[in-house]
Amino acid sequence: MLTIRREEPDDAETVARVHVRGWQAGYAGIMPAEVLGRLNVAAWAQRRRDMATADPENPFTTLLAESGGRVTGFATFGPYRINQSRAELDPTCGEVVGLYVDPTSWGDGTAVALLAAARSGLAERGWTAYRVWVLADNARARRFYARAGLSPDGEESTYPVPLSGGRAPLALAELRYTGRVHDD
Repeated sequence: MLTIRREEPDDAETVARVHVRGWQAGYAGIMPAEVLGRLNVAAWAQRRRDMATADPENPFTTLLAESGGRVTGFATFGPYRINQSRAELDPTCGEVVGLYVDPTSWGDGTAVALLAAARSGLAERGWTAYRVWVLADNARARRFYARAGLSPDGEESTYPVPLSGGRAPLALAELRYTGRVHDD
């Protein structure tokens, strides 16, 4: 049975593991293998701790999906980040900052349940619309968000992917999707 709960401080490593596995499977063929291969669960867990993602005072909330006592995915939502910066927030619109599911749980309804829970959380904060940034080449995610009622709004950005050896970052195109918190 799938349950949704709020992230707690002790969840950092488990959430980081799902995040890394989600990136490695979801971005295979989109990001260079060298980038995906060097992802480090411990470093990503420490980043979560440093950002205090589980702190109730954080403007962003992370919800976890659990099945059989195992975290299978997470969604993070909050105010829209202007220029994708957590330092510049737009209080008039919500955003799903990230939604990742362990590849072993793809297609089982986990992502749908997490997005529904995030939308409920956005509604509780008073937002009627929300946005999501998606890599342009991530066809699977784009189909998922389209089925969920979101659509590209014409805004584009570039996601810089650091490369090793002093090379310039790889610039991946991102598209912004917009949707309503409640289906009308």
